Amino acid sequence: MTNNGWDVIVVGAGSAGAALAARTAARGRRVLLLEAGPDYRSAEMKDVWRSPNPRLALLDAAASEELIWHDVTAARTDRQAQELYWRGRGTGGSSAVNGQIAIRPPMADYEEWTALGCEGWAPEDVLPYFARLEDDELFGDDPYHGRGGPIPVYRTPQENWGGVDRALARTCWDAGYRWTEDVNAPRGTGVSPYPINSRDGMRVSVNDGYLEWARDLDTLTVRGDTVVDRVLLDGNRAVGVRAISGGAVRVEHADTVVLSAGVVHSPAILMRSGIGPAAHLRELGIDARHDLPVGQGMQDHPMASVVLMLTEEASSRTPHDRHTNVCVRWTSGPGAPENDMMFVALNENVLAMGSATPGERMGSYGVWLNRAYSRGVLTLTSADPTKQPLVRERMLSEPQDLARMRTGVRELVELARGPETAGILTAPLEAANRDLFAALHSDSALDDHLLATVVDTQHGTSTCRMGATDAPDTVVDSDCRVLGVDGLRVVDASVFPFVPRANTNLASIMAGELMSDRLT
Repeated sequence: MTNNGWDVIVVGAGSAGAALAARTAARGRRVLLLEAGPDYRSAEMKDVWRSPNPRLALLDAAASEELIWHDVTAARTDRQAQELYWRGRGTGGSSAVNGQIAIRPPMADYEEWTALGCEGWAPEDVLPYFARLEDDELFGDDPYHGRGGPIPVYRTPQENWGGVDRALARTCWDAGYRWTEDVNAPRGTGVSPYPINSRDGMRVSVNDGYLEWARDLDTLTVRGDTVVDRVLLDGNRAVGVRAISGGAVRVEHADTVVLSAGVVHSPAILMRSGIGPAAHLRELGIDARHDLPVGQGMQDHPMASVVLMLTEEASSRTPHDRHTNVCVRWTSGPGAPENDMMFVALNENVLAMGSATPGERMGSYGVWLNRAYSRGVLTLTSADPTKQPLVRERMLSEPQDLARMRTGVRELVELARGPETAGILTAPLEAANRDLFAALHSDSALDDHLLATVVDTQHGTSTCRMGATDAPDTVVDSDCRVLGVDGLRVVDASVFPFVPRANTNLASIMAGELMSDRLT
C-alpha cells in the first residue's frame, strides 16, 4: 500500500471494473475492488446462471434474488410506468446475468466518438483491446481478433439454431440482406450468428475470466456486500471512499478512485459525493462541490416485437436451448446512420416473460433502434445510499427515433408475413399481435402503440458522458477523469458518449482493458 492506503480503489466488479482491477493488480499496483453484491468464486456460481438460456435463472427466485437488483426500476418512455430495470449485482455484475452476447460495436461508433472529442478511442486505439480480451473460437487468428484472452467467443452452429433463428435468417436472406459470418469484423453488417461469451455451453462472466486468476495475486483484494456511499474529497482531489458493509461505516483511502458501478450506480455515487447538477443536489441537502451534468443523457436500445405462437417443432427442444442465436444489422434508409437498426430472433422472449402465459410456446422477432438520439435522465431520490435513483429513459422522445422505429416495425411485420415464418406458427400473426396490427394503419396510432409498449434491452449508457472538456454535456475527459477532480475516474458504460450499435458487455470490458493501461 501507499502512504494513503491503496494505490487504486475500484468500485464495482462488473464488466469494466473486474477487467480494470485484474489488469491493474497484475501490474503490481495494490487494488481494492469493492462490490455492492455478493463476492463468490467461479465454482460457487449457481448452475442456472451458467445455462445458455437466462430464463431458467430468472424463474428461480433464489438465484434471481441474489444476483439482480430487484429495487432498480426505470420508466422506458414518458408514457410508461416504472418497471424492473434488469441489472446484475455481485462479482461479474451484469456479465453474470445477461444474455451472454459478445458482439462488438461497429468501428463507425468509435469514429464518431473521436469526432466528439474522445481522443484515444479511435478504431485503431480500441481494436487491440477487443482482441486482447477475447478467445474467438472461429476467428481468433484474424488480425482484428484475439485468441487466448479471458472471454471466449462462440457461435452456435446453424444446425443447432432454434426455429425462430432459422426463420428470421432465411426470411432476411430472401429479402436481400447480406450474410456476414463474423458480425464482429470492423464493418460487420447484415445477417449473422450472434457471438456468445460461453465455453462448452456454459456462461463465462468477467468473474470467471478475470477475477478468478487475479485472486491469486497478493496485490488484489476483493470485498463483496459493500455499498459505496460516496467519494471522499480533499479540496479538488479524491482521496478515498466511504462505504457501508454489514451495517458498519468503513473509510478506505487511495491514490486513485475508479467508479465502475455501472450506468445507474456510478452517477449516483458521484452525486452523493457532491458532483452533479448543483440545483438538484441542493434540493437533497447535498453540498454541490462540482456542477457537472451527471445523470443526464442516458440511453438504451428501444425494442418492439412481433409475437410468434410457435409449433412444437419450432419451439425450444430443451430448457437449455439458447433464447437467441441470430441478429441482423441494417440501415433504415438514405441519410440514416449506418447500421442504425437491428433485428433479433427470440426463440423465447425473455424480455417479455412477465406477460407470457404458462405452457404457451411463444417466441418473437424483435427490432431495436441501434443508433438512438433520445436521451433520458437519472436523478437521486435521496442522499441515502440504500435508496435507488429515479431512472427515466425517455426512449423515443426524439421525433427522428420514433420515425425510424415506425420504419423498423413495419419492415419487421412485412418480413414476418412471409412463408418462412408462416411455417413455424400455430396462430396467425394478426391474432397474436392484435394491438400492433390495429396501429399499423397510421403513424400516430403506431407512435402511440410504440410509446406504450417498447422495452429496453438493458444496454444502458451515457449517464457520465465522455467528451471534449469544453462541451456542456461532458462529465469525464478522454482518460475518464472526472472534470475538476484529481484522482477520480469513471470507467464503465456510463461514460459512453452514446449507446453503441451493439450489446454493451464487450464494449464495457474493452473499456476496462484500455483504461487499465492508462492508469498512472
